[in-house]
Amino acid sequence: MITKKVNNVQDAIQGIESGMTIMFGGFGLCGIPENTIAALVNTTISDLTCISNNAGVDDFGLGLLLQKKQIKKMISSYVGENAEFERQMLSGELEVELTPQGTLAERCRAAQAGIPAFFTPAGYGTEVAEGKEVREFNGKMHIMEQAFKADFAIVKAWKGDEAGNLIFKGTARNFNACMAGAGKITIAEVEELVPVGTLDPNQIHIPGIMVQRIFQGEKFEKRIEQRTVRTKN
Repeated sequence: MITKKVNNVQDAIQGIESGMTIMFGGFGLCGIPENTIAALVNTTISDLTCISNNAGVDDFGLGLLLQKKQIKKMISSYVGENAEFERQMLSGELEVELTPQGTLAERCRAAQAGIPAFFTPAGYGTEVAEGKEVREFNGKMHIMEQAFKADFAIVKAWKGDEAGNLIFKGTARNFNACMAGAGKITIAEVEELVPVGTLDPNQIHIPGIMVQRIFQGEKFEKRIEQRTVRTKN
């Protein structure tokens, strides 16, 4: 029986080296691979290019890697909650490639599907289009975007089995689903790891063929960036 299970997060991150390109699933702080990020923070790995919808917050998520100056370049859509990110970007310490959110998702999905490039109207006429091929389709101008090339894709799921089949819960599906299988090696950390055959095949979101390593995470904080509550009347 094929098993993708590794014993712990330290085994899962074996082979990640300085200078690599890594995808991180999650949206805001929802569904981020907390355990794997924390493990990378405790290494000397540096000069990473990170592909993620956002850069976490100052004291959590990818913000922890930024604090330790382990990230050389961020490819993201939204970075408004991270003051350290802003400081490093404005000072020139951090290279940043801002990408429209839909384009970011499609560049992940294209890599997952083995599609080298695609055309999109998003970003045409802006600095996003600089240096990219432009073509007209149905009277509308489109720019060519290339699929990402990542060494590792790191995702977080609600439940998975030892063959790597994954089920996401609620909005934590987000970028995790399109990043799984989009790197040369996909690492999945899950809240619950079950034996093969336990999951209902009709409920599986990502098949195990797209996952190379899976482990059960611990102590997920599941933070949110901001919480707003109404005043009692």
